[in-house]
Amino acid sequence: MTSAARSDDAGFAQAGLTAIEGIRVGHASDYEGLTGCTVILCEQGAVAGYDIRGAATGTEEFFLMSPEHLTQKIHAVVLAGGSAFGLEAASGVRRYLEKRGVGFRTPAATVPLVVAAIIYDLSIGSSTARPTREMGEVAAATAHSGPVAEGSVGAGTGATVGKILGITHAMKSGLGTSARRLAGQPGSVWVAALAVVNAFGDVRDPSTGKLLAGARRRPDSFELVDTAKLLASAGPAEVAQPFNTTLVVVATDAQLTKPEATRLAQMAAAGMARVLSPPWTQFDGDLVIALSVGTKRADLNRLGIAAADAVAESILRAVQLAHPHGGLPALGG
Repeated sequence: MTSAARSDDAGFAQAGLTAIEGIRVGHASDYEGLTGCTVILCEQGAVAGYDIRGAATGTEEFFLMSPEHLTQKIHAVVLAGGSAFGLEAASGVRRYLEKRGVGFRTPAATVPLVVAAIIYDLSIGSSTARPTREMGEVAAATAHSGPVAEGSVGAGTGATVGKILGITHAMKSGLGTSARRLAGQPGSVWVAALAVVNAFGDVRDPSTGKLLAGARRRPDSFELVDTAKLLASAGPAEVAQPFNTTLVVVATDAQLTKPEATRLAQMAAAGMARVLSPPWTQFDGDLVIALSVGTKRADLNRLGIAAADAVAESILRAVQLAHPHGGLPALGG
């Protein structure tokens, strides 16, 4: 299997998103071109909702998650690098699911319902390396319910943070995941998150207020400039504007309607604001997708609070477990 279409389970792994029964996760990574994709399978169908707060999103089939759409469930989420080119990976996931007979049944065929979102990673590695349909199919075929590999893998292979001074001053980021059980909740309700962190800004530890990763003052330095402060004082001509996005998927085994899943995505977005500094800029395509795959009952407010906690920890893990690539340093190496 070539590096451009190989599954990747290397690196630190924990249950994270796969703590939710019915969810499987697979990665495909290209470590030469520094790009990749991550596939979240919910073959029995998931009620989904979403929240978009960034201004630079790249997505496919998001209207499937609208309460106004005819269909009620989706079957997979694809997160990919490669900017808009990476949306091609979703075709491979559809092909994989079709072979398995998974999808929305119509009189003529079974049609897998797959939503996708991308990050811009063309500034690192090779700008001509993009996740392909074959990579999407590989990631789907190797998806499993075991511990999820984290760090610079899958859609996080080419992820970076802190780009206000340009890519040479940035740091390597990646993908992280985390899960929470609602304490005292009958039936052991779980909520989990997975984040691909490719932020324009920095990542801050909310427990200490300390910046962990982000824009460095010089390419040969680890001194961080504090993007939020610099952005507040700099004129537009002084700000580099590479394309960025943090993608989050939240899943729960609680039973939700589409409007409730949308509310869960909105509440989970609070976790972004705790650790991204600043979040949701006009240079970012920040978004959250929420999936409900269970039949358990849970208070939506409690679920949203736990989801935000899981999102914040997932983002922290994405930078803590990243490894150096493309000449950029990382906390994990």
